[in-house]
Amino acid sequence: MTRALVIGASGGIGAALSEALAARGVAVTGLSRSRDGLDITDAASVDRVIGAQSGPFDLILVASGILAPPGHAPEKALSQIDPAAMAEVMAVNAIGPALILRHVHRLLPRDGRSVVAVLTARVGSIGDNRLGGWYSYRASKAAANQLVRTAAIEITRKRKEAVVVALHPGTVATPFTSGYPGHRKVSPEEAARNLLGVLDALRPEHTGRFFDWAGTEVHW
Repeated sequence: MTRALVIGASGGIGAALSEALAARGVAVTGLSRSRDGLDITDAASVDRVIGAQSGPFDLILVASGILAPPGHAPEKALSQIDPAAMAEVMAVNAIGPALILRHVHRLLPRDGRSVVAVLTARVGSIGDNRLGGWYSYRASKAAANQLVRTAAIEITRKRKEAVVVALHPGTVATPFTSGYPGHRKVSPEEAARNLLGVLDALRPEHTGRFFDWAGTEVHW
């Protein structure tokens, strides 16, 4: 990798990934709402900020997302579903990556290996859901997974060596997960190292698939 575009570069995982890539000598362009005014839920904002970028990037990484809107928590029961909160989670976690994916054709190299990776979550796996709950978050990540799978089909028609994947980073110790002390967590730096190890191993035959931080394929 020589040039990388990281969306959500001011977040815990996005910042750690940006730093780890830069330490490898990769030229990193990091974009975020706080630094660049990129609102991934707004098509005009995405078109303005992403549209101003010049490729080619051989890595495009979408590391944005929310667990729940401010003042809300993941639902434990159907009775806790709030339509407005659910819509916001879907907008950030699913529609946002879709708006980013609209631009990747232009930003990827025409030839040679390239990678587009969207950070989703294992709880978005329908086949792996054994505990229930977390309706909005699960649904949004399942939607993001389907978007990645579908985009992979379209993108690789013209970019034969592109790899388009969903990635589960594990539970990372960030403000995002601070309200859940019972979960085993890794630092953002460790998560970044793990994910870069997965990215290094990806080849065109892996496109359209879903991998966890250890490189193990996850059921859709």
